[in-house]
Amino acid sequence: MMTPDNFLGLDEAASAFERAGVLVLPIPFEATVSYGGGAADGPAAIITASQQVELFDREYDEEPAVRYGVHTLPTLALPDDPAAAVDAIAAAVAAAARSGKLVVGLGGEHTVSVGVGRGLLAALGGPLTVVQLDAHSDLRDRYEGSPYSHACIARRLLEEPGVEQVLQLGIRSVCGEEVDFVRRNPARARVWYAEEVHAGDWQAEFVERVRGRRVFLTIDVDGLDPAVVPATGTPEPDGLSWSEALTILRMLNANAQVIGMDCVELAPAPALHMADFAVAKLVYKAISYIMRKGE
Repeated sequence: MMTPDNFLGLDEAASAFERAGVLVLPIPFEATVSYGGGAADGPAAIITASQQVELFDREYDEEPAVRYGVHTLPTLALPDDPAAAVDAIAAAVAAAARSGKLVVGLGGEHTVSVGVGRGLLAALGGPLTVVQLDAHSDLRDRYEGSPYSHACIARRLLEEPGVEQVLQLGIRSVCGEEVDFVRRNPARARVWYAEEVHAGDWQAEFVERVRGRRVFLTIDVDGLDPAVVPATGTPEPDGLSWSEALTILRMLNANAQVIGMDCVELAPAPALHMADFAVAKLVYKAISYIMRKGE
């Protein structure tokens, strides 16, 4: 029997739209990459790898996906223009979110997150906190002439009506413009650099800033150390470990309400399929933390 070609390879009983509590939306957009390419192939690689992830999760002593159900939507076809693509992503995410199910976007370059955040706001309203796991702050106003570059997504999200703050963890690479922006806007932009996360010097303030908030979670896979995810367009050393990433996700979901999420910037490469698998497993864990909250 062939494995169904959907996220986690779920059978019809666990993946039918009507029964599922989660909608996975593949968004293979890639137009503004500035170093390594291949992010457009990320969604398909994540879905393929996810079919090899064990559904049983020892943390829950069961198969969480079978309980909450995951439906994989058709791959989103998008224009090449980043601004137009963001609008199209927003419309698709809003339509999916209005179903009352959790929407999980799979990118693609990080630009897709502007559309995902915008779509969640259109469907579910604000206020909204953005929690971003990343190696880069993405707070530039423009990069290589584009305000919709992957290096500008946090800045664009902060301009969306309803977004109150962006909280970033795992950052290792910033420019002077981004540092200045954070210093001038401490209430709206907070960065915990990787060394702060490694030292544990983030938890108390992070909990205070997310407690009781509605959250859009965006995971750029380069936030993790290249030892965990080497296949990404702009890798940076000394990133988050697997256990650190899970600690962040657990702490977030223990204190806030995540209303949508995405995972971006996997650039699959031959002989590095362990990266595809790690990302697929991370997405599954993140979904389970959201869907099993409070149980």
